[in-house]
Amino acid sequence: MSRNFAGGVALPAPAAAPISTAKFTLDSPGHGAAKSSLEVLNAALGELRALGAKPLLKQAVNALNGGDAQQGMTLALRALEQDEQSGLGWYLLAIAKEMSGDFAGSIQCYEAALSLLPDHTEITNNLGRLAYRLGQPEIAEQLFRHFLSHFPNHPEGANNLACVLRDQGRADEAIDLLKATLSLHPDQAVVWNTLGTVMAEQGDMPNAKLFFDETLRLDPSFAKARYNRGNMNLALGDISQALEDCETALSQTKSESERIMMRLARSTILINLGRIREGWEEYEARLDPQFSDVTRFMIDRPQWAPGDDLAGKALLLIGEQGLGDEILFANIVPDILQDLGSTGRLAIAVEPRLIPLFQRALPTATVGAHATFMLEGRTARATPFLEGDLSSIDLWAPLASPLRHYRAQVADFPQTAGYLKPDPARVVHWRALLASLSDKPKVGLLWKSGMQTSGRHRFFSPFEQWSAILTTPGVTFVNLQYGDCDAEIEWARRELGVAIWTPPGIDLKQDLDDLAALTCAIDLNLGFSNATLNIAGACGAPTWLISAPGAWPRLGTDHYPWYPQARVFQPTAFADWAPLMSQVAGALAEFTR
Repeated sequence: MSRNFAGGVALPAPAAAPISTAKFTLDSPGHGAAKSSLEVLNAALGELRALGAKPLLKQAVNALNGGDAQQGMTLALRALEQDEQSGLGWYLLAIAKEMSGDFAGSIQCYEAALSLLPDHTEITNNLGRLAYRLGQPEIAEQLFRHFLSHFPNHPEGANNLACVLRDQGRADEAIDLLKATLSLHPDQAVVWNTLGTVMAEQGDMPNAKLFFDETLRLDPSFAKARYNRGNMNLALGDISQALEDCETALSQTKSESERIMMRLARSTILINLGRIREGWEEYEARLDPQFSDVTRFMIDRPQWAPGDDLAGKALLLIGEQGLGDEILFANIVPDILQDLGSTGRLAIAVEPRLIPLFQRALPTATVGAHATFMLEGRTARATPFLEGDLSSIDLWAPLASPLRHYRAQVADFPQTAGYLKPDPARVVHWRALLASLSDKPKVGLLWKSGMQTSGRHRFFSPFEQWSAILTTPGVTFVNLQYGDCDAEIEWARRELGVAIWTPPGIDLKQDLDDLAALTCAIDLNLGFSNATLNIAGACGAPTWLISAPGAWPRLGTDHYPWYPQARVFQPTAFADWAPLMSQVAGALAEFTR
């Protein structure tokens, strides 16, 4: 390991991780600054032989106990300058780095501590947590099981292992482990919290909320559990209570990375309450360097801020978050072009598959692909299509940042549908092909997300509950669903006698420009919000959206301001899909008439 006390520890780049915003539930593995961990360190300090480092290490423990990660890091580094072989020094430095959100650096320091303190098996628990946070679940599981082999029935170790099992889709194993742990340690709030997250991942929001309530009964200051309960309240439609829980959690947590995560959740709650400008301002927390999931934009130019005059300037916009978000946030681009004026210039970096669609809609702009990679353990994004020469750029902004200026209230959203443009020739092609199928209305179906991680499936009904819609007479159904959907199409044919036509000669995941033309040739695009539905909405195609309670893009309204032509259907309660699907089926029958 390379050690440099002036600049910290040299770090390798870990495996790539996806860009994300606020987590729906906060993970509940313990952390190195837990009271039990610091008590062990205090006891170990009593036996410390390097007397020169001992006072510094004691001060570091006190700083970490007080939540001051930066001071703890400074003191640990000073102790290591006196004794580089101090396993406790490396242990404290690891804890401080973890508290500050530097997970990659922390795991290096824990490894150094373990090499110097081979009998401290509890360090394997810390290494497991860091491997977990860095997206290495198999390694984390091995480390947690090694820890539990030395400390059977340890509640924190069992809890950490349950988190890994949950995130690998092994919910039954996680629940069995958590129940066994609670039978021995019923007062362990962290275990109740994790059981709540497993229920939330399974889409059982009412029971998840009950478990978070129990967590907070045992430990009212458990910030993660209060944040999690706030998200359950949001999903269940109690937005005001969600905000109260989130703000209380913010006042309780000491971790800056967790505070930023909670601020991002608060931003969507504010937007849900119609406090849109406040929500967008809070959403800027995603750019905080201390946020564990921050994306570093490799742009050495002045960043746009509200109030900056764009007239005659050269502006660079960079797409961010997921594919659907890039399409959604591009809602503001026509307004920006107007403010740039005839002498201004716009460059926009988007996901490579979106370039033709954006370029056609923005003929005066320079459209290219952004590139995403890992840099020192963090996601970084650059604009290689500009060939590294950014000197001609006056200002730049992540694509969502100008929303706080251009979309500060619902009235700021355009009433005219369609800010992206499909290929007219391909629209003609698809219309002709669709007409050859039947003279019935053509309805494109979208029933799931390509991302099934982090419990995203909770916001999509099981395909079997589409029966009422699929059996609507007088309709030709078209498959617009990307990914593996053969099983669902076969189920509809076998169980309902309904054929869902899959368009030939198009990759529904990769050929997004042709997909845009297809959505505009279809009479109606119907389904849940995913990238394809956003493409249809942005192109002005007829769109019906099946939403969920607490979905922030509705901005607290009963419609979808981003796409004025979209009709919204939402259940009265979370995941109460059956009556909603019957309602959509009735509306579809009216549509066909």
